[in-house]
Amino acid sequence: MTTYCDYCIIHPEDTFNRVYHDTQYGFPLKDDNLLFERLILEINQAGLSWITILKKADNFRQAYDGFDIEKIAGYGEKDHARLLADAGIIRNRLKINAAIVNAQKILELRKEYGSFNSWLDANRKLSKEEWIKLFNRVYHDTEYGFPLPADNLLFEG
Repeated sequence: MTTYCDYCIIHPEDTFNRVYHDTQYGFPLKDDNLLFERLILEINQAGLSWITILKKADNFRQAYDGFDIEKIAGYGEKDHARLLADAGIIRNRLKINAAIVNAQKILELRKEYGSFNSWLDANRKLSKEEWIKLFNRVYHDTEYGFPLPADNLLFEG
């Protein structure tokens, strides 16, 4: 059995997707900051190709303080402006706002569940449709202009 998807077999020159499929795709995550990283990368992928996000992933890690939830939850206007000016990431005001607000929401969930991962585990038995409704109720705000990729996080968490 091969570890590559058909795309990776057909495109061996695409090292970004090969490394992603060999080291991340389909691997369960338990660490809250890694789960949050995946969430933020998925949010930023909306309307773009995944390869664009893979190529910018290291820039995102640096710009967003290693996806440290506590740090990002405390971002203010100065950090927001810094992110908007960072050519290494997706400079979309709504997506940057989503990262900050969702970090704050995860801190709220931790008060009740202990961790983001525990919240995911507590809701894992929901059907996909129920899961997406719950996730979008907790994390979606029309201010962002797009629904969050709940189904992706469901399968990665």
